Amino acid sequence: MKPIVFTKLSLMMLLEYFIWGAWYVTMGTYMSTFLDSTGVQIGAAYSALAIATMISPFFVGMVADRYFAAQRIMGILHIVGAVLLYLATQISGNTAFYWLIVVYSLLYMPTIALSNSIAFQQMADPGRQFPWIRVFGTIGWIVAGLMIGFLGIEKTPNTWIMAASASALLGIISFVLPHTPPKGKVSGSDASSALGTEAFVLFKDKPYLIFFIAAILVCIPLSFYYGFANLFLNLVGMENAAGKMILGQVSEAVFILAIPFLFNSIGVKKMLLLGMTAWILRYVCFAFGNADANLWMLYAGIILHGICYDFFFVTGYMYTEKKAGEKIKNAAQGLFTFATYGVGMFIGTWFSGFTTDYYTVNGEQQWTQIWFVPAYIAIAVMLYFIFFFKEKTEIKAV
Repeated sequence: MKPIVFTKLSLMMLLEYFIWGAWYVTMGTYMSTFLDSTGVQIGAAYSALAIATMISPFFVGMVADRYFAAQRIMGILHIVGAVLLYLATQISGNTAFYWLIVVYSLLYMPTIALSNSIAFQQMADPGRQFPWIRVFGTIGWIVAGLMIGFLGIEKTPNTWIMAASASALLGIISFVLPHTPPKGKVSGSDASSALGTEAFVLFKDKPYLIFFIAAILVCIPLSFYYGFANLFLNLVGMENAAGKMILGQVSEAVFILAIPFLFNSIGVKKMLLLGMTAWILRYVCFAFGNADANLWMLYAGIILHGICYDFFFVTGYMYTEKKAGEKIKNAAQGLFTFATYGVGMFIGTWFSGFTTDYYTVNGEQQWTQIWFVPAYIAIAVMLYFIFFFKEKTEIKAV
């Protein structure tokens, strides 16, 4: 790959995830501060990305890939998205804000698949080259958190302005990215293929079905972290919470390096159980943590994100690929994403919102009780997994 192409693709990935990290992490705090939002309203706003995750495969597979050059449609989506991110700061009602986030999410989520397509098109060996490009996405998310902390804008509308500026910049840059022509109408580009229905054959395999159900359920605890961790950390007095939360992405980048070794040495079941155990420990830390003597527990809850995410979801993608085999691996990955970040997160975001409101008394959130709920759910999923998941040492395709 030519250095100029590598530079363009790296900048594309950095900005793609910088945008997401700039507004997504602090949205709950923003809504609570400026819109006086309830837990349900915050959860509903976070559910917008889950809705978009379920819809975007159809848009990318049936429209974008067929008729438009990927870099051009990505440019248009990010420019329009920049306008919507700015308009978010001009809205004072929760209903209007929710629908704006839904529309924005429907524009943003397809750009993730489009950015991957643009990158893959330029690679002779994607398995070796893609991680070196994708890592800039994690760096982008980290840079967003650092900038929010450095500029002191965590509790202001300026996080949205920063995200809008980056979106506009990426929109312009997209038009000079390597040309990725439309694929035209090809076999397997219908609605059924976009959903990954050909991977339903995996459900005939009992271990995978048990895992698949667990993956959807564990998205409920995940939703509590994404939707309410930043608000919680700010309310209990942690300074520069958004900047501190990037430690979760740092640990994610570190622990992902251990996955290939552990996957083959200790097996998929133990890895998934380690991930579930980390979910329990994280929420126990949040339940008893504070900004004084137990500040270390808040840091521990943040840093555990690497194990929570990598040891369950990254391992889950690897397990899915091994089970699916070469023929249906793309459909299987699409189905896994649809079920977890779509269905699972949709359920989780609403449930976390209702739970937060249930444990809010006289306008004060009872955070210990709130964090115990995802901890109990993680315990239940772990017990279900221990008793029912039985996989052979050597994983074979279905």
